[in-house]
Amino acid sequence: MKRLQWPSWMPIDPYILLLLGTVGLAALLPARGTGADVASGASTAAIAFLFFLYGARLSTREAVEGLKHWRLHVTVLACTFVVFPLLGLAARGLEPVLLTHNLYTGLLFLTLVPSTIQSSIAFTSMARGNVPAAICAGSFSSLAGIVVTPLLAAALLGNSGGGFSADSLVKIVLQLLVPFLAGQVLRRWIGGFITRHKKVLGYVDRGSILLVVYTAFSEGMVQGIWHQVSAVRLAGLLAVEAVLLAVMLTLTWYGGRALGFHREDRIAIQFAGSKKSLASGLPMASVLFGAHASLAVLPLMLFHQMQLMVCAVIAKRRAHDPEAATTPVPSVAASRIAVGTAPRSD
Repeated sequence: MKRLQWPSWMPIDPYILLLLGTVGLAALLPARGTGADVASGASTAAIAFLFFLYGARLSTREAVEGLKHWRLHVTVLACTFVVFPLLGLAARGLEPVLLTHNLYTGLLFLTLVPSTIQSSIAFTSMARGNVPAAICAGSFSSLAGIVVTPLLAAALLGNSGGGFSADSLVKIVLQLLVPFLAGQVLRRWIGGFITRHKKVLGYVDRGSILLVVYTAFSEGMVQGIWHQVSAVRLAGLLAVEAVLLAVMLTLTWYGGRALGFHREDRIAIQFAGSKKSLASGLPMASVLFGAHASLAVLPLMLFHQMQLMVCAVIAKRRAHDPEAATTPVPSVAASRIAVGTAPRSD
């Protein structure tokens, strides 16, 4: 029997459909009482294990070698953790006319999370860009985000994130940073196992995130916070996110040119510097926002799908640029590195 594949012309990530299905399940059958306690405990354990796997996957040697292209990585980090948050702060003027307070908080949180890894690599490769640079840029962004995102959230969100406090920073350290560092320390012994079973562990990644989404949206349903969102507000949020993505795509492309980067590097900068990671953002939001996480992650979920659809179109067009004819196809070695170091979902 021929294996069914997702059509290449349909830029909708099938995983997004699973996420939406999980949200629907939480709306129809939210976890309550003892079930909610069990789901919350399982979600906490899943988040810790997720970041343990991230730490075990990241090759320290390859990351150190990637530092040789430090100007590109600094540019991507600046886009991710400086330009994005500044645009998020600028959007404060849209509250409460276009966005509710909770939706704006989620939008601002979206601008604070790290970049993607897997999709940045895939789009950079498709557009015939600098794949090794995209690998390192995404990895550095994810690594920095474990520390930078909570600090930025503490500074910019304050108590508006549903009780964000110093206690949330402690939870971040215990649930995210400690497991990540443990994965790095144990990588020497378990790295081979992780590589051999990366497909199965990829399902664990995605299953963990689905559990986090179900728990967060269940808490939101039980507390009735979804009554605060209307179709008009959601349309406004989508419009704001479309503008945000367009601005970042433009800045990363033409900014890279102004900084003197070659075409291959500019492609890596555009795709790594304009996107936000769902895989990292969802667990962080669950830890930081607690019962308010459902509305906090809604802007991130919508932006994630939007960035995939838009970047898929841009990558295909970049591949047919006149300049692309003289650009060598990314090496097999780079592709193998990408498979070995990138999380299966971002």
